[in-house]
Amino acid sequence: MTERNIRVQALERGAVEDQEVEIVERKGLGHPDSICDGIAEHVSEELARAYLDRVGKVLHYNTDETQLVAGNAAPAFGGGEVVEPIYLLIVGRATKHYEDEDGEEYHIPVDSIALEAARDYLRENFPALDLETDVIVDVKLGEGSGDLQEVFGEEGKSVPMANDTSFGVGHAPLTETEQLVYETERRLVTDFHEEHPALGQDVKVMGKREGDQIDITVAAAMVDRHVDSLDEYADEVDAVREYVEDLADDYTDRDVSVYVNTADDYEEGSIYLTVTGTSAEQGDDGSVGRGNRANGLITPNRSMSMEATSGKNPVNHIGKIYNLLSTDIAEGVVADVEGIRDLRVRLLSQIGRPIDEPHVADVDVVTEEDVTIEDIDADVREIVDEKLANVTDVTERVIEGELTTF
Repeated sequence: MTERNIRVQALERGAVEDQEVEIVERKGLGHPDSICDGIAEHVSEELARAYLDRVGKVLHYNTDETQLVAGNAAPAFGGGEVVEPIYLLIVGRATKHYEDEDGEEYHIPVDSIALEAARDYLRENFPALDLETDVIVDVKLGEGSGDLQEVFGEEGKSVPMANDTSFGVGHAPLTETEQLVYETERRLVTDFHEEHPALGQDVKVMGKREGDQIDITVAAAMVDRHVDSLDEYADEVDAVREYVEDLADDYTDRDVSVYVNTADDYEEGSIYLTVTGTSAEQGDDGSVGRGNRANGLITPNRSMSMEATSGKNPVNHIGKIYNLLSTDIAEGVVADVEGIRDLRVRLLSQIGRPIDEPHVADVDVVTEEDVTIEDIDADVREIVDEKLANVTDVTERVIEGELTTF
C-alpha cells in the first residue's frame, strides 16, 4: 500500500465568509483571455483523442500558449462591421511523429487537428462571429524536448511521472459571493441569452462584499445587429440588471446591488456595443492563463496557483492535473465530511515522481465551533488518499470534456 504524505491542519486565516472584505471575479466565455483558454483546451481535447485513435495512447503535447491579438471594428445600431479581423495564434508543442515498439511509424497532422478544433470551438460558442471575415486562426506547434517526452512516456508505468515540480490549489465550499459571481455569468450567457440575443458572450462579473453588502458589477457586451437604438440598448442593460437582481435571491439573503456597464455615457453616445459580442474585436488582447483559475473564478481572498490550466496535457502536466484534482478533493471532502466551513487543498509535485504520490498533500480546514481537527482527520485523509490513488481518472474526464478548466 502506498504511504502518501498527507497533512491535515487548521487553517489559521479563518473562513473567507467571515472576512470583512471579499473580492471575486469571473471573466466570461467571450472575454479575450477566456477565448484563449477555451480554444487551447478544446485543441488539447482533440489532440488527445486523435492520439488515442491513431496510436492507442496520448503522446506528449501542450497547447497552453495560445494568444489573441484584438481586431478593429465599427459597431453601429442595426449592425456594423469588423474592419480588422481578430488574430488567434495557437502556440505549443505536440508530437508529430511516433514509432511504436514494432517499428511502425505514425505521422499525426497536429496542425490540421488544432486548426479544425479552434474553428469548431468558435463556431459553437460565438454565433455573431463570422469565421470567414472576422477572425484569422494560425497554428505554430513545435515538438517538445526529448527529456520531457521521456518523462511523459515512460513505458511500463501505470501511473505517469510528474512533468514538473509545481503545485495546484483547490478550495470548497464556495462562498455566497463566489457562487453568485460564477452563476451570474453562466446564467446570463445561457438562459438570459436565449431570450435576449442582444447580449454577447463577453460578460465579465466582479463581486465585492463588505460585511453583508454585496456589489455585483457586470460588463456586458451587446451585439449591434440586435439593437436598433440607444433606447433599446438601455432596455437591454436594464434587463440584465433586473435578471441578476432576481438571481441573487437564489444565493444569498444579504443585500445585493447590481451595476451594469458603468462606463457607459449615454449623452456622449459611448456604450458597450459590439459587432461580434466580444471586446476582442477592438483593442482587448488575450492569453491563456491570464483569467479564471481552474474552478472558474479569480479569488484574491484565497490561495491560487498561477499555472495556466487550459491546454496542458492531461496525462502528467501538474499545472493541469493538480489544480483540477485539488478542487475535486476539496469538493469531495466538504460533501462527505460534516462540520467543515472552509477548506483548502494544496498538492505539490516533484518532477519524475509518480503523480499519485505528491511531495505533500496539504489540507487546511476551518471547522464548525463544535468540531475539532481530530474529529475529522481520519475521514479527510481517507478521501484524499482515495482521490490520489485514482488520479488517472482526471485524465479521462478531461479528455471527455467533463471537467472545465476556466
